[in-house]
Amino acid sequence: MPASPPPAEAELREERLPRIVVVGSGWHFLSGISYYTCRLSNALRDRYEVGAILMRRLLPERLYPGRERVGQSLADLRYADGVRVFDGIDWWAVPSLVRAVAFLRRFRPDVLVLQWWTGAVLHSYLVLVYAARRLGIRVVVEFHEVQDTGEAQRRWAARYVRRCIRPLLRRTDGVVVHSRFDREALAEAYDLGPLPAEVALHGPFDHHLPDRPVREPGDDVCRLLFFGTIRPYKGVEDLIEAFADLGPNHHLTVVGETWEGWSLPAELIDRSPVRDRITFVNRYVADAEVNDFFAGADVVVLPYRRSSASGPLHIAMSHGLPVVVTAVGGLVEAAEQYSGTVFVPAATPGELREGIMRAAGLTGRRHADPSSWSSTVDAYARLLSRIGVVQEPSAGTGDSATSSNQTLPLLSPDLR
Repeated sequence: MPASPPPAEAELREERLPRIVVVGSGWHFLSGISYYTCRLSNALRDRYEVGAILMRRLLPERLYPGRERVGQSLADLRYADGVRVFDGIDWWAVPSLVRAVAFLRRFRPDVLVLQWWTGAVLHSYLVLVYAARRLGIRVVVEFHEVQDTGEAQRRWAARYVRRCIRPLLRRTDGVVVHSRFDREALAEAYDLGPLPAEVALHGPFDHHLPDRPVREPGDDVCRLLFFGTIRPYKGVEDLIEAFADLGPNHHLTVVGETWEGWSLPAELIDRSPVRDRITFVNRYVADAEVNDFFAGADVVVLPYRRSSASGPLHIAMSHGLPVVVTAVGGLVEAAEQYSGTVFVPAATPGELREGIMRAAGLTGRRHADPSSWSSTVDAYARLLSRIGVVQEPSAGTGDSATSSNQTLPLLSPDLR
């Protein structure tokens, strides 16, 4: 029989999905970024080959606000099957950072995605970026905030980040932010020129699922919940003051670990004239307890004085609960499409009290969470297309509400 014609060149090439390695917080120093890194990696796995490099020990334990719980098994969330995980990098670098670079060489991703939230990881990120560029790997930085608020208050830490982040950003191909507010804040802080940027709204934290109705029949007490670390910018003291003016049919639960020595909320709770109607759980709670706190709440109150994004906000929306949140930073874009949102001005206990009373009228039904991880992945697809990694997704795939399709404006070279 005559010989068959040679197959087309395209048929000879081995087809594979683009590869992404996500770098972010691991489980040893547990925080909201630990959950986000896992959820993002799992979401990207639906469209790409994904690996994860975890920052295991961020800094000496004695310097970490939650040092008493470091290394405890508090999280139930796990990486999806098929996500290759390297756990992880320690702050002293050797030999963990060398092994992380070896993992990067073996996996050979098309893109390295760095989660940015603290200057403690900067020296490790610089090594990973230098290695990635030598291997021809594109670099994307996802900013959760320009700099941690606690670090920004320390002059030496702020100066270190401003100086040492510049060589990292010069080798970055694109950035991801959670809101237009964050994009503008980033543009003001750093001279990134026409660097491609995409807005990817925070995906839902729906791994915490309620196991009973939001509001139990026949209970006329409005149960308020604050959930999250207790820090100066969280505004818990405003909530304590506002709650004192609410009637006896209200109960408040404050759940959170104190950071930065911010003991004022605890002191105000102890001195409150309605102390008997306040439950204070002053620790970082395990995942097994989170469901109970949210399932037992009628309204979640987040009185932040500033914020780029909020994990507790997304847990509340995943539970379908009414939420009173201050109209600051990226929280407006995160919650403006949620039917259970009541916005109030920051640092105004009187307005906060009125907002709580309005939110009480939104109880009794489950509000639909407008956020989705598919929209986050669509934003990544758009950015990867713009930096030459993958093709633009087909029309109608993306979410117009989260698409920025913009570059950061050219700014002066001064860093603030």
